[in-house]
Amino acid sequence: VQLQAFGGGLVQTGGSLRLSCAASGIIFSSHSVAWYRQAPGKERELVAVIADGGSTSYEDSVKGRFAISRDNAQNRVYLQMSSLKPDDTAVYYCNVARWDRIYWGKGTLVTVSS
Repeated sequence: VQLQAFGGGLVQTGGSLRLSCAASGIIFSSHSVAWYRQAPGKERELVAVIADGGSTSYEDSVKGRFAISRDNAQNRVYLQMSSLKPDDTAVYYCNVARWDRIYWGKGTLVTVSS
C-alpha cells in the first residue's frame, strides 16, 4: 500500500488550495481516510476524516472552511481548503485505516502567508 499526498504550496491569507491523496494497493471507498497536519513545533493533529460510508468530520478550527471528499473512480481523497489562515501552515498528511494497520503518505507542505 502506498499513499501520496500532493497539491500543497504557498498561498496568501484568504486563499484556497486543494490537496489530493492518491493510493495504490488499497481502495479508499472501503476504508476511512483522514487528513492530518503538523505545524512547526507542534504535534500532528487530525484535520478531517471521511468514512467508508461517506460521512465526514472535521477539527473545529477548519469547520466551514475545509471540505474532505472522495472520488471513487480515481481512488483519491481531496481536501479543499478555503479562507486559509497563517495558522493553517503545516505539512499535511493523508492516512488510511485498514483493519490491521494505518498507512501514511508523505506529507505536502502548505504555507499561508500573512
